Amino acid sequence: MADHSIKGKIVLIAGGAKNLGGLIARDLARQGAAAVAIHYNSASSKAAADETVAAIEAAGARAVAFQADLTRASAVEKLFADTIAAVGKPDIAINTVGKVLKKPFVEITEAEYDEMSAVNAKSAFFFLKEAGKNVNDHGKVVTLVTSLLGAYTPFYAAYEGTKAPVEHFTRAASKEFGQRGISVNAIGPGPMDTPFFYPAEGEDAVAYHKTAAALSSFSKTGLTDIEDVIPFIRHLVSDGWWITGQTILINGGYTTK
Repeated sequence: MADHSIKGKIVLIAGGAKNLGGLIARDLARQGAAAVAIHYNSASSKAAADETVAAIEAAGARAVAFQADLTRASAVEKLFADTIAAVGKPDIAINTVGKVLKKPFVEITEAEYDEMSAVNAKSAFFFLKEAGKNVNDHGKVVTLVTSLLGAYTPFYAAYEGTKAPVEHFTRAASKEFGQRGISVNAIGPGPMDTPFFYPAEGEDAVAYHKTAAALSSFSKTGLTDIEDVIPFIRHLVSDGWWITGQTILINGGYTTK
């Protein structure tokens, strides 16, 4: 029988320096992971990555951090290779990388579309590819998408539209990797109370999002708190291994499918 506990496992988290990714890294270290490798995109995130590495080590796990632009397939391949060289083959691979654009459809430029597609779809595709090649048997793979996949709304065409392929990538990967006991899922949080959320939204939109979920009045911010997503990640990469090929929206009733 496969061991589905987190204790002693090796973890790789893309976008693991801060916000939800950083909290996931800290949590899995506290749950007994042997090593956590985190990725961050740019030099501006290095200080946050260093803080997360220190927190992981304080929890008793080994920690390494790598900077890379994951919109290049070669960079994703190198991230996995560097992780394996530093701490071993991952048992758990989580991709939290994403970029938001809120803009009227007719104003989106080709350059903006290309960037959104590269960050949200291309990087996710090649992360899943490398996970399939490198994650240990009975491993767990999770990609962060968005609860807007269940929304009927304007202005997010480039964001929703470039996250939507991840559902299909997830289904295909879960079917192919399942013969090795690997679970593959996508998680779509609602609008989260992080610096990632606010720059794309105006004051009126923020006020709406803070009241849109069925359970908004029971959230400390009205939004999805990253702490409320953590138990679901933890479950999917451990005892929840029987769940695979799914896109799960975690949003307090903000959207549904």
